[in-house]
Amino acid sequence: MIDEVDVTAAWEGLTSGPRSQLVDVRTRAEWTYVGIPDLAPIGKRAVLVEWQTFPDQAVDARFVERLAGELKALGVQPGDDLYFICRSGSRSLAAARALAEAGYSSCHNVSGGFEGPLDDLRHRGTLGGWKVSGLPWLQG
Repeated sequence: MIDEVDVTAAWEGLTSGPRSQLVDVRTRAEWTYVGIPDLAPIGKRAVLVEWQTFPDQAVDARFVERLAGELKALGVQPGDDLYFICRSGSRSLAAARALAEAGYSSCHNVSGGFEGPLDDLRHRGTLGGWKVSGLPWLQG
């Protein structure tokens, strides 16, 4: 089972866990035009691996293989905490489940994601998520 953590709990886990990692599963277009979490203040970088490819939005059949390779290169072990983030929390949950099925036992979904839920005007970035919470981020 994948647990849901808010952005503050994710930041705390990333800060306190030496091998914990943030996995951003959004698309290259989102990283470029919306921004990415900035983990430099804690001496880390977000791992960027698309769950779905842009523009067709098909799930990347090699996602687990690609991500496992990135994590191995960083020295991450299968029991280390992995925090998965996307725009609002849906794709990241699916990605976290896929990695858990591959043997990673401590996968967490960042609820609210990078941009948070839609507000009454159907805009993101006003009600919650990484950016609204004031956590560090960079424009791509």
